Amino acid sequence: MKNGLWTLLRKPYAGEDFFLPDLCSSMAVFTLVVLAELLVLIWVLAVPVAEAFDWLSLAMASLFVQWIVLLSAAMLCRLRGWMQRRALLVALAMCFTVVVGLTLFFTVMADWVLDAGMLGYPELRPGQMLRHGLIALIMTGLLLRYFYLQQQWQRQEQAELKARLQSLQSRIRPHFLFNSLNSIVSLIGSAPIKAENAVLDLADLFRANLSEADGVATWEEELRLCQGYLRIEQYRLGERLRVVWQVEQMPPNTPIPLLTLQPLLENAIVHGLQPSLEGGDIQVDGSWQQGRVELLVSNSCPPLEVSHQGARMALDNIRARLTGLFGPEAKVESWRDGPRFFSKLVYPCKHPSSILQRSH
Repeated sequence: MKNGLWTLLRKPYAGEDFFLPDLCSSMAVFTLVVLAELLVLIWVLAVPVAEAFDWLSLAMASLFVQWIVLLSAAMLCRLRGWMQRRALLVALAMCFTVVVGLTLFFTVMADWVLDAGMLGYPELRPGQMLRHGLIALIMTGLLLRYFYLQQQWQRQEQAELKARLQSLQSRIRPHFLFNSLNSIVSLIGSAPIKAENAVLDLADLFRANLSEADGVATWEEELRLCQGYLRIEQYRLGERLRVVWQVEQMPPNTPIPLLTLQPLLENAIVHGLQPSLEGGDIQVDGSWQQGRVELLVSNSCPPLEVSHQGARMALDNIRARLTGLFGPEAKVESWRDGPRFFSKLVYPCKHPSSILQRSH
């Protein structure tokens, strides 16, 4: 345990999950100011007074502590990149040095300004400096511990989210494979060349699919996968399947969860086109405007619509994946309007080029 701790302290704590958050952000500054003011209030209330509440002491103590907190946050924010490249022990030592150093400096300056009236030289009071230094040391340690626990909690939450998304995606893949293999089997006897081409398409689709570990792709990749899937279905359905693409307004590098559009196309074929002897058409409209991605899939459907559990499961999986990756603003809607069925995906995406990093 001792060697493990020493090894941890000697290594840099690099990466986006650095234990010290970005103290330049407005939320971090607000949190620090509120916590500092609560500390000052407890400090003033702990001092016994014979008369009414000492508002002057509260004001002076607030000014003293807030100066230390804000300047410490500013300095640590500037030093955060430097600390990420150093050993963890050095980063921790720098945090304590900045806070305790500023505390001692303002302790001396406050006595010089308030007591001595800025006359002569600042006087050092070891007892008072020791007291304030210990308070700063303890509070810095508690705050760093809080930041560390918060960072660990966020990492655990991200790991659980990633595992849940992979679980949802793994439910889609066997379903896709099962239907694709059925299409290929139906071609083996009647059209062996088409069956061979379908196998090649399926191999290409799964080669690209399995290379995406985090389940996120670009729109260009998702479109290629879906076109491969539709080619397989086209071999089976022939002229009964007609597809219209209107996705010119969708940037190719727009991030989208892998296999998001494919289940919608599969639902359109299985529940809309396949029950009809004449088949039908599928129309895909996609656009990115003002930081929002909208993807609408519509298909013709038979006069009598029968509810299907598989269709609802696919929509629920897509909704869960979009919400996990893009937040609660992501929406999945489906409805029927006369002879057509509609499925709509909406999720925020401020910058199409901000594709999530994936490991290969």
